[in-house]
Amino acid sequence: MPAPDVAALLVELERSEPEVADEARTAVEWLTGGEPLETVTQLDVCEFLWYTLPIKVDGSWERVATALGRLLSLGGLDRYAALCVSPTTKEILDTYEREGEEAGTTAYQRALKATGVLPPDVPELQWSTIMGPEELGAHVACSAALELAMLTGAEFDGQVGLTRRWLTEARPELGGDSWLHRVQGERLNRWVLGRGPARRELAQPYEVRLHAPVPAEPLPALQGLLALAASEGGVPLRLPPSPEAIALRELAENELGAIRRFGTRLVITAEGRKLLGSPELLWETATGLLLAPGDHELSVSAGEAALLLLASGDPMPWPELCARVSEVIGGEGWRPDDIAGTLATLLRQITALGLGVSLDGSIRLTPVGRSAALAALRAHALRPRKYVSV
Repeated sequence: MPAPDVAALLVELERSEPEVADEARTAVEWLTGGEPLETVTQLDVCEFLWYTLPIKVDGSWERVATALGRLLSLGGLDRYAALCVSPTTKEILDTYEREGEEAGTTAYQRALKATGVLPPDVPELQWSTIMGPEELGAHVACSAALELAMLTGAEFDGQVGLTRRWLTEARPELGGDSWLHRVQGERLNRWVLGRGPARRELAQPYEVRLHAPVPAEPLPALQGLLALAASEGGVPLRLPPSPEAIALRELAENELGAIRRFGTRLVITAEGRKLLGSPELLWETATGLLLAPGDHELSVSAGEAALLLLASGDPMPWPELCARVSEVIGGEGWRPDDIAGTLATLLRQITALGLGVSLDGSIRLTPVGRSAALAALRAHALRPRKYVSV
């Protein structure tokens, strides 16, 4: 049976308890945003009580929460009404008042996670803190599915398992599409359109190509080094004195954490054994270095532009590559003094992993290098959007 109309409930509350009607009206407007009350979920109620109310609503928070509880109780939503006057809600609101916003927000996040209705990150998708409409729709739908499963006592394979299925299965309400595909499409579109015109023109042809995962490719040089480090006695520190060998060793040791020094030899680490045992994980981790999220934003933007330019496979003279990258990131507001220095790490990684060759001063990616560039760009485009602390 559908939930009663909000306006009718407010009229009834004004008759029976006029002293709380104004607070109830304020609360339900924030809670529903004008949508029918029957669309409200447990996640909506918790987020209103534990975040929106103390951050955005003036007045006595506990009085507003209590008034909302009376309204929800009149509408037969007793489970949600109980949340409004629960010890958890009182404790969180008291924390905001006594200790401030940061402590209150921490208490809210901890309590929200404990409810079991917050969709967790899964291998296929890390949730953003800044969601577009499609991702928000997926998040709400997954939360409602978790709430229903717990409410009905239905057997399900945990929060992660249910969330993965809800995201990846074809949904009739989406015309046979999946939520995961919708979210990835939204993120790719934002990635293409999000910055300056030169960058958009460069990225546009890749939007469709990056929808599908890039199959893992072998990385013989890195796999060979890890296999030697895993052998009895490891690898002597005195490697052949080539720049590529030195760069590969430094990459494996310092950036992947896959090998370490033991006396006069290099031996494999636990992380290295994981990578060696899974070609897919090795590919994902190694290509992820090309646009490492921990790098300075300027370096990531420059590297992204360089990979977009090189992914076609055509050779590009180094001076031209630097000039084109400068043009692209200049349209994004960057003014790098030394673009060649900014791209140095990316070039070293490409060389060390055997993904590209330098011919007469020109850089050209190998076929595996082009796949690696696409994999790195796709992972970067599909990354979750997060708030940045200044």
